[in-house]
Amino acid sequence: MKILFAALAGMIALNASAAITVHDDDGKPVTLQKPAQRVIALAPHVTEMLYAAGGAERLIAAVAYSDYPEAAKRLPQVGSNSGIDMERIAAFKPDLIVVWLHGSSARQIDQIRALGIPLFHSEPRKLDDIATNLTRLGKLMGTEAVAAPAAADLRKRLGALQLKYAKRAPVRMFYQVWDKPLYTLNDGHILSDAMLLCGGENVFGKLKVTAPVVTVEAVLEEDPEALFSGERSPTDVGLNLWKPYTTMTAVKRGNLFSIDGNLLNRSGPRMVAGAELLCEKLDIVRQRRTKP
Repeated sequence: MKILFAALAGMIALNASAAITVHDDDGKPVTLQKPAQRVIALAPHVTEMLYAAGGAERLIAAVAYSDYPEAAKRLPQVGSNSGIDMERIAAFKPDLIVVWLHGSSARQIDQIRALGIPLFHSEPRKLDDIATNLTRLGKLMGTEAVAAPAAADLRKRLGALQLKYAKRAPVRMFYQVWDKPLYTLNDGHILSDAMLLCGGENVFGKLKVTAPVVTVEAVLEEDPEALFSGERSPTDVGLNLWKPYTTMTAVKRGNLFSIDGNLLNRSGPRMVAGAELLCEKLDIVRQRRTKP
């Protein structure tokens, strides 16, 4: 009998040690009994994150606008920002779902939880959080051999930016997400961390809404030294809106810049590349201060 109890205790201990536990961006524990093999991504930045963490063979479905890397375009879709197909999700029988609260309603996330499927909430608020997401998702999928070097590379690039731009003069800037309606992002968005890293000051950073709608008059009153547009396609040239306002400092000095919005609006691994571009452009702004 003692031998039987000892064997059972050993099995329980073995199973407990085999469990995988990480904490998501809400600080909640996510536990799997074995590495995830069937993963669904419920946000475009999550899709990018999972691929970068080595999850190409494990990602079975995503949502609309999951278009990077190229392979993501071939994934079955289970919904979009406007709604998630719960029956389709259940039919895929995932063993892990990675969600983004702003892209899925709290009600739908509660419905997914009711299915008993483990959820990881990905909501990076700082650039370094992207690397943390990579390592945690890699652990959940058993792909640490890919995720860990990818995270280390991101942190190395961020460190280089910090070293290069930490003491540069600040630049007051306006970031235009879209022009109809005209809206921007406040300091609560992860983009503010990229701005801070590069020495940028968000003229609307203190507004309470994460993605506030602003007026042309409000931007003119702030008179930013640089104006950036999160261009989404070659035909989206929202910066033309500002060219008639020749008294604005940004227009007067030619400091109107477009950067692919997917590199700055999405909190995935490519955001570090977006930060590198932002830093380079802000240095151009500084150089133009000394020109007549």
